[in-house]
Amino acid sequence: MSRSFLSTPIEYLKGVGPQKADLLKLELKVFTYQDLIELFPFRYIDKSVVQPIKQLNFTSQNVQLRGQLTSIQVLGEGRSKRLKAILTDASGSIELVWFNHFQWLHKVIKPDAFYTVYGRVNSFNGSLSINHPEIKLYEAIDEVKGLKFEPVYPLTEKLKARFMDSKWLSQLIAQIMTHPEFHYPEYIPISVLKPLKYPSRQQAIQCMHFPKNEGEVEWAKKRIKFEEMFALAMRTEKMKAIRMMTQKGYSLPKTGELIHGFYHKHLDFELTNAQKRVIKEIRSDLVKPFPMNRLLQGDVGSGKTIVALFCMLMCVDNGMQACLMAPTEILATQHYISISDQLSDLPIRVELLTGSTSKSKRIALLNDLKSGAIQVLIGTHALIEEDVHFKQLALAIIDEQHRFGVAQRAGLWKKYPVQPHVLVMTATPIPRTLAMTIHGELDVSVIDELPKDRKPIQTLHKQEKNRSQVMAFLDKEIKKGRQVYIVYPLIEESGKLNLNDLMTGYDIVCNFFPVPKYQISILHGKMKSETKALEMKRFKDGITQILISTTVIEVGVNVPNASVMLIEDANRFGLSQLHQLRGRVGRGAEQSYCILMTKDDLNPNAKRRIDTMCASNNGFDIAQVDLELRGPGDMLGTRQSGLPEFKLLDLTTDDEVIDLAKRAAAYVLGLDPLLQSADNAGLLNYLKVKQKDDFWGQVS
Repeated sequence: MSRSFLSTPIEYLKGVGPQKADLLKLELKVFTYQDLIELFPFRYIDKSVVQPIKQLNFTSQNVQLRGQLTSIQVLGEGRSKRLKAILTDASGSIELVWFNHFQWLHKVIKPDAFYTVYGRVNSFNGSLSINHPEIKLYEAIDEVKGLKFEPVYPLTEKLKARFMDSKWLSQLIAQIMTHPEFHYPEYIPISVLKPLKYPSRQQAIQCMHFPKNEGEVEWAKKRIKFEEMFALAMRTEKMKAIRMMTQKGYSLPKTGELIHGFYHKHLDFELTNAQKRVIKEIRSDLVKPFPMNRLLQGDVGSGKTIVALFCMLMCVDNGMQACLMAPTEILATQHYISISDQLSDLPIRVELLTGSTSKSKRIALLNDLKSGAIQVLIGTHALIEEDVHFKQLALAIIDEQHRFGVAQRAGLWKKYPVQPHVLVMTATPIPRTLAMTIHGELDVSVIDELPKDRKPIQTLHKQEKNRSQVMAFLDKEIKKGRQVYIVYPLIEESGKLNLNDLMTGYDIVCNFFPVPKYQISILHGKMKSETKALEMKRFKDGITQILISTTVIEVGVNVPNASVMLIEDANRFGLSQLHQLRGRVGRGAEQSYCILMTKDDLNPNAKRRIDTMCASNNGFDIAQVDLELRGPGDMLGTRQSGLPEFKLLDLTTDDEVIDLAKRAAAYVLGLDPLLQSADNAGLLNYLKVKQKDDFWGQVS
């Protein structure tokens, strides 16, 4: 790329200067010539259609007309002074009006000449008119060379106040692109571009700013979106390739008695087709001699844990060890109880390690782990502490991986000379396009099917005025022998937010459900681990009918007898969190319900979240709406998302482009892993500059 020209500061461009340059930098982040030509229009005005005046009506928006000026006159005095002209074509006439600063126009427009006019149609006293239209002397040559599809750029009020409009920006861009030194070199290999029939990089920029029609715009957009994703895909595909080439892993070829015995003799339900497909995908990774790095997505209740269990059995069948790390003691303990029960008839030792494990038990456990006597270890982040050593750890499963920091996830296996296979699981659905992008270094498996016997959870929106009705419904469900969750967003009252806090909520619930007739438990993150475990056990054993909790029960808690989830101030929760909380019910054979309680005054985004929850039980559909409302950075946590800023690529809709870019990147690296060929020299240089770190310097 010609850095000497395109990196020129914007103030040196004719017509800009220091003051306008400061505004461009502040308002549009335009610092250089390159920044300006990469400022793309957000829409276009189609000036290819000329409407007959007779067809105009009061609802017309911007229109283009062509006709003869049959009258030009200045009317009024002082502030009401205006220039009026009549434009006439074969079908009729319309009034054109300019207020203020029209003296220059009065001098140049000519009566009886033919003009092309563009503007918005208004109605005044029953007559049609156009105020401050664009007007240009019509010449036949314009139909050949004229700009028919006019770009509209993102502008701010400060820019508009200084007459720095779309036409001005377009003129500046034209000045750059017609300069003798302008060159926008290609970096994507021709072997990739040619089959896709995309324009060159320079053609795409030309079509974005100066298109002849809508088709050219779409052609250019596809190329630029592909370019944005291709750069990211090259990095993630290279990271995968490095892992395969440099990291040694355990090959697990044997499918033995444990997995076959469990499947045929101890599994008391039929796996879904989605579960079977995912197990096969994981199995194909585990037989390879380099470590698997796979993301398993599955909606709440889709059966990810049983898939994880089959993976553990594959390890143990091959004489290896496996571990499962969960973000909370509640979830880790639940996994331990569930997996221990399912494997109780098999010769497999399963143990639990958390921060609450006693010192004496911990010492014995760590000795047995190091000797290989323990085949499966389940726990919290305690699994990555320095004194925890496996004999041969072949598989590390991380549940709700987004709740662990990057350093925590890496710490689990960095101390082992042979890297374990890694399976990260999440019940927080991510739209496929976003998963393909943010988790580009991972292979993605999706359980997109729920067990057939599950009844859809009925989700209802209720307001404070309906509280007595809601409490009566809870009472009815409890009398059927069911149990109820009530979730609050805060533990203690906040002066900043108008929320029901958990302790006040407890008093309200006690008024409706007096003790000792009803047993009520409280659960929140500030309680001691043993107290939390006790309260959770009381609820699971059916001793308490109502569990009042914060979002500590959001993930993994499994009480099949619980049939109602009541979420207070539901508008204060995000969509993903609401869906996770709802997933705590609907786990048994009975009909379950989720009730979203809110105040009356909902903003539009909150209303859409509530309406989405009531309309759908599909976590992936809900995640799509979440992505549209919050954007990818906020949805994932901006600091941790790792996403670049895309100018055109839309992660909610551009799955085809994302898939193409990933396959193209794999193709290029397959032929030239170090990008050493002459054809890839431009690509390597571009990636080094674009990604601003030394990643490509290290691998080339």
